[in-house]
Amino acid sequence: MVTTVARCDGRVMAEDPVTSNPDHYTVVFENDRVRVLEYRDEPGARTTPHAHPDSVMYTLSSFRRRLVAGDQQREVEMTAGTVGWLPAQEHHGENIGDTPTHVLFVELKEPAPGAGGRTLGPAD
Repeated sequence: MVTTVARCDGRVMAEDPVTSNPDHYTVVFENDRVRVLEYRDEPGARTTPHAHPDSVMYTLSSFRRRLVAGDQQREVEMTAGTVGWLPAQEHHGENIGDTPTHVLFVELKEPAPGAGGRTLGPAD
């Protein structure tokens, strides 16, 4: 059974990462405004396609990843302690570095008006 996430604009997004990738994503806090996810993986690990709403990302480790959404692909290298905005998006990823990935995502439960999720990975 595939669980999907419905957006406020009526579009249906890919599966919730906690459902699609439970070995990597854990809910560490949730209320009616936000959900906080912890993500962990090891070098070579891959995720299946999943969706993120608008989020704030806080990296707890340094890592390299390849993110893929359709025919779009982006490699990112993050240092521990980086805080950044992650616009709503659907993707899957792979740890292409030599270190484990450890990240916290603070997901917003109400998307911005007109939000479209056109950026892959963290916003520059």
